[in-house]
Amino acid sequence: MINPSWRRVVLKVGSALIAPDNQGCSEQYLRPIAEFIRQCRLQGLEVILVSSGSVAAGRHHFNFQHQRVPIALKRAMAAVGQSELMNFWSNCFDFPCAQVLLTHGDLSDRVRHVNIQNTLRRLLDHNVLPIVNENDTIATDEIKVGDNDNLAAMVATVANADALIICSDVAGLYTADPNKDPNATLIPAVQRISPEIYALAGGAASKVGTGGMRTKIEAAEKAAAHGIDTVIIDGHQEYSFQCILAGNNPGTIFHGHAKPLPAKKHWVRHTLRAKGEIWVDEGCIEALCRHGASLLCSGIVNISGEFDSGDAVLVRCADGKRKIAKGVSRFSASELFSIKGQQSRDIAACLGYCPTGSDAVIHRSEMMLLERI
Repeated sequence: MINPSWRRVVLKVGSALIAPDNQGCSEQYLRPIAEFIRQCRLQGLEVILVSSGSVAAGRHHFNFQHQRVPIALKRAMAAVGQSELMNFWSNCFDFPCAQVLLTHGDLSDRVRHVNIQNTLRRLLDHNVLPIVNENDTIATDEIKVGDNDNLAAMVATVANADALIICSDVAGLYTADPNKDPNATLIPAVQRISPEIYALAGGAASKVGTGGMRTKIEAAEKAAAHGIDTVIIDGHQEYSFQCILAGNNPGTIFHGHAKPLPAKKHWVRHTLRAKGEIWVDEGCIEALCRHGASLLCSGIVNISGEFDSGDAVLVRCADGKRKIAKGVSRFSASELFSIKGQQSRDIAACLGYCPTGSDAVIHRSEMMLLERI
């Protein structure tokens, strides 16, 4: 399954493979994965490992028997488990490993985003294996990604990888839930991720991890938009890794787009989270969608939410029912309330100043259309 054009691969391994019994790191599934990484490197492939499992690895150190873990205790488990996780992976290899802990806040900040990219590149240049995980010891709902499938896709785009391999507890995407339907068949390849593809995703089968098939499809969609192939395989089966190394497909491959989004537009659409909404009139929608214009304050009819200059926002139609675009606002919500519906030349008079030196509320270079007319 290794495509001759692949030069850099991101491999995502979940908690259910690392600590299947919630009793610390286990060699049961990780040794074949480590051997796969070693073989990839011998074939000249650069590998970045995205490894879940810090909470699951550290849980056995705490005398807590309930299924639902308080968030403060979960952070403590992650702090203990992360060191065990890194120690375990380091012992699997005869080459150096590097710990890279991230939050969504790191990826959505443009400066930190570039710093992550440069750090990963330097590690790979020096034959160091980057091992990435979410920083669960400090992550809050506001700054966390929430699942490592989507984190792996974001890392793959930051690193300009050619492929993303996601280890699951099933062989790939099926026509139905294989645990319930004996007639379910594996789908070997997906060219385009549609609502019908999402409809095939069930819930999370594992009690240890946080992701299910839906998060894997979300990750594949993010990666595909950047031109990255995504392969979902059964990480419990050593055969899956042998199959990939032999050039065969043991699971489901989601093909990357032939014409990927530009890097900044991909970052706006797939990494930034919208902090608010701007509702615009039909004339503005036509200018955005048909003529590639920037968003000006004259077309704005309403603002929803609290956001600052530099935050991402959704652009909706006047009744709020359709998503038109997503972009980075150059004005805060309070500023936009003062200038909505006004001509650009009147911004300074309305506010007493012109915050950005530009009349564009969202410049077209920082906007991603979600609808075309």
